[in-house]
Amino acid sequence: MSQHETHEHKTEKSQDSQCQCPMCRMKHLMGSGKGVGKPFWEHLTNARIEVLRAMRSLIDERIDHLEKKKAGKGGEKKATPIAVE
Repeated sequence: MSQHETHEHKTEKSQDSQCQCPMCRMKHLMGSGKGVGKPFWEHLTNARIEVLRAMRSLIDERIDHLEKKKAGKGGEKKATPIAVE
């Protein structure tokens, strides 16, 4: 069992003792900050929205690239074989 799992298990058994590993501390801090209107959670929500918008812009860019590539292929000439003497 990892240090994090050991501390988490101990924390579940007794709420009086706080674990000292960084992951458990972060979990504790995040849990105590829950609630509508808390600045921490508002910031995380805004960050998730920005990540999704960034992903959408990449997808839109790729769609545009593929559409241009598809439109350009209609007028392209194909290679013709040439007889060499």
